[in-house]
Amino acid sequence: MFLHIGQETVVRGEEIIGIFDIENTTVTKNTRGFLAAAEKKGHTVAVSAELPKSFVVCRDKRGKERVFISQISTATLYKRYKAIAAKSIRGR
Repeated sequence: MFLHIGQETVVRGEEIIGIFDIENTTVTKNTRGFLAAAEKKGHTVAVSAELPKSFVVCRDKRGKERVFISQISTATLYKRYKAIAAKSIRGR
């Protein structure tokens, strides 16, 4: 299952660690530090040049972590994720 997170970017559902609202979570020092460290390591990917609304933290099978900054709201991403997961379960 793949989740479309904006523009031409999709991520594997099983690689998603979390989907976070950028406005609500970046008020904490820990989240700002996490995002700054990910950017410094080159692990962030800006999905769009539009105003960011969310970020998606992923880890692939090799353990490589990526943070995708998306212009799509967390509510929309969550709805997409639920719909894809439901289809995946029914298809088994």
